[in-house]
Amino acid sequence: MSGGLRLVHAHGDRVTVTDQATGVELLAYVYRPEAAWEAPRPYIHPLRTLAGDVVTDYRPNDHRWHKGLSLTASHLSGANLWGGNSYVHGEGYLELPERVGSMAHVGFDEVSADGGRVVIAERLTWHPYGGELWAQEARRIEVHDVDPQAGSYALTWTSAVTNRRDEPLRFGSPTTAGRELAGYTGLFWRGPRAFRGGRIIGPDGEGPGLMASQSPWLALSGEHDGADGHATVVFAHAPENDHSGARGAHPAHWFVRNEPFAGIAPSWSFFDELELAPGDTLTRRYRVVVADGAWEREEIAKYLEAHPW
Repeated sequence: MSGGLRLVHAHGDRVTVTDQATGVELLAYVYRPEAAWEAPRPYIHPLRTLAGDVVTDYRPNDHRWHKGLSLTASHLSGANLWGGNSYVHGEGYLELPERVGSMAHVGFDEVSADGGRVVIAERLTWHPYGGELWAQEARRIEVHDVDPQAGSYALTWTSAVTNRRDEPLRFGSPTTAGRELAGYTGLFWRGPRAFRGGRIIGPDGEGPGLMASQSPWLALSGEHDGADGHATVVFAHAPENDHSGARGAHPAHWFVRNEPFAGIAPSWSFFDELELAPGDTLTRRYRVVVADGAWEREEIAKYLEAHPW
């Protein structure tokens, strides 16, 4: 059995979660603001396995605005809350600082550890470059189901985003703006450099061809640098995700790569824009399983069946 989870809050900076049985710091949730060009927003990094191996990357030299595990919006009513250059159809990625927005920490409603579960409940605001209030977000991150025998634990991320403009918010992606197979937006995981070429696994197939596919879960398994062995990171949709907070169903598609970097995003708007009316709330819930070892498809499916929503 696990010795429980310990939480430490460095006010104004970050919240860290440590597995007391092993002393491994599983994650740091960083909410202090960072460089404006990189679209300031809270993020999780480092994210570690129970064995202590890091499974996220931070400010890699190819995309400085990629920061561990974070939730953001690449195309939002003309604004870029993702960071870096902005994609413009017919012109490619351009340096347009006037499009780069931010997500600001407002406060915590709960930061608690109770045995084997940690809860971080936060309020945030979303802003374009000019600083206007476009949206308010209620975010809840839970760390749970620590299983030393299986070498795994789970993180559940829930975000409820409410439009505070007097006009609709339009969530898009580079693909909705005209770039093929670049539908990234929403919750995004950037894997470590060692996970390049890692194995992408879905319920019914595997490999980079799963880009833009639809399925209840998707995983990537990679081999560590500097440590023997592998790790597997699994992303799963809550059942209600395709039917909440938008007009009609809006099925998600996976953005996934293992070259030139390892990354996964269950995109809100891969092919089609998602419109959020004034005052309406978009709610999305995801589970991220962090596991030591190279899990096979059957092992992933068995785990998710044993840990229902």
